[in-house]
Amino acid sequence: MKRYERHADAIAQLIHSGALRPGDRVPSVREASRTRGISPSTVFEAYYLLEAQGLIHARPRSGYYVSARLPATGSRPAEPLPSQPAHTSTGVAISDLVFEVLGLARDRDLVPLGSAFPGLELFPLDRLARCLASGMRKLDPWNIVQSLPPGDERLRQQIALRYGLHGSAVDVEEIIITNGAMEALNLCLEAVTQPGDIVVVESPTFYAALQALERLNLQALEIATHPRDGIDLAALAEALERQPAHQRVKACWLMPSFQNPLGSLMPEAKKRELVALLARHQVPLIEDDVYGELHFAPHRPPPAKAFDTQGLVMHCSSFSKSLAPGYRVGWVAAGRFATAVQRLKLMTTLSAATPSQQALSEYLAQGGYDRHLRQLRRSLAQQQAIALAAVARHFPPGTRVSQPEGGYFLWVELPPQVDALQLHRQALQRGISLAPGQIFSADRRFAHCVRINYGHPAQEQFEAALATVGRLATALAVDDSAGKQKQASKQMEP
Repeated sequence: MKRYERHADAIAQLIHSGALRPGDRVPSVREASRTRGISPSTVFEAYYLLEAQGLIHARPRSGYYVSARLPATGSRPAEPLPSQPAHTSTGVAISDLVFEVLGLARDRDLVPLGSAFPGLELFPLDRLARCLASGMRKLDPWNIVQSLPPGDERLRQQIALRYGLHGSAVDVEEIIITNGAMEALNLCLEAVTQPGDIVVVESPTFYAALQALERLNLQALEIATHPRDGIDLAALAEALERQPAHQRVKACWLMPSFQNPLGSLMPEAKKRELVALLARHQVPLIEDDVYGELHFAPHRPPPAKAFDTQGLVMHCSSFSKSLAPGYRVGWVAAGRFATAVQRLKLMTTLSAATPSQQALSEYLAQGGYDRHLRQLRRSLAQQQAIALAAVARHFPPGTRVSQPEGGYFLWVELPPQVDALQLHRQALQRGISLAPGQIFSADRRFAHCVRINYGHPAQEQFEAALATVGRLATALAVDDSAGKQKQASKQMEP
């Protein structure tokens, strides 16, 4: 156990024993450093870990305080069960349902539990706007030429530097700037597949991945996925082995860190094993890593790309979830496929917006990104603790919920008799959006699951909305059970 983990455990024991109560101030960083004989950075890492566990929270210019007590471990909902998808690939026709669900949830007055985006109040929008305005004043035709694929050179260098700071050696020449991560992911998919090919996805998976497969007329092969540590590698290996030569898997689209919607995080050793497995079969990995910076532990989990030695991993990310929502600046470190992806980018959308690229390049050059990220992570960790406590208090018996180590989604598995689409529609009538489980699978399974976004701390109605959803779910579960009992009684009548 590392020193910061030992110190975190010592504080956690004081909280659990009642020696430190909700609202009490935790020893300051300076005081803890002096009395424990450890460095201030070790204390900070311990406190970041306790924040991620929902035990403490920071107050600006005041210090750290014990958070409101969560339910005892034994009374918390269990985590969802691993998925059990079919063992065959299938065509995808999910877009109509996705458009219906998203179309009904566009009212800005809704409490956005179903949103895919975090709250704008979490981001340094004023400072970004100043960077954008500065770039616009300096804009000339040569800037536009420089922004053509692979993209703004200064921004690509800064992205490569961040890879290096996190322990991954990525050549700046393989980095291509895109219109958000979604374009990067779609370009990668198009670069390595033909219509009719089979692509592995997690189960459940992000609905936009399914829409991309649908658009390109590809087959989805869903692989069992655990809500804590990600895709089942044994099941993936079996799937790769059993495919005939003419129907072999052509790519995997996976989210190893804080997967949407589960929130699962593949351990480092498992990521290494995943990359080695795909290398043996020469199957490209399209790695969606848009939530990688939103970790609650002290250190960023390495992406699968960090273990790639053959250029088979195409690592896609963006600034949309961590810094600049709406600026639509993403990228891909495309490995051996960099030339193909760059050409597709040039053939389709030409380039990402020059002002946005320059604004983000200027922001990163000025410094402060990591300070912003620490504040963002603390806020999200606190919100997760609130959301988990609300689910434990208000949702029906038998509910299961994920407990991610990062990101801003909870995957909630309700009692089997609760229909998520019906729950979604009832919640909309009360001013609350949800993401029903049916949109996260090619065959519309997970009908009793919902994804909940806890990344909107400015929403005063957040806890009340969760309580309302819990009451609605409880009523649906009770009504269904009562209906089944009534039907059974009728069948038993002479």
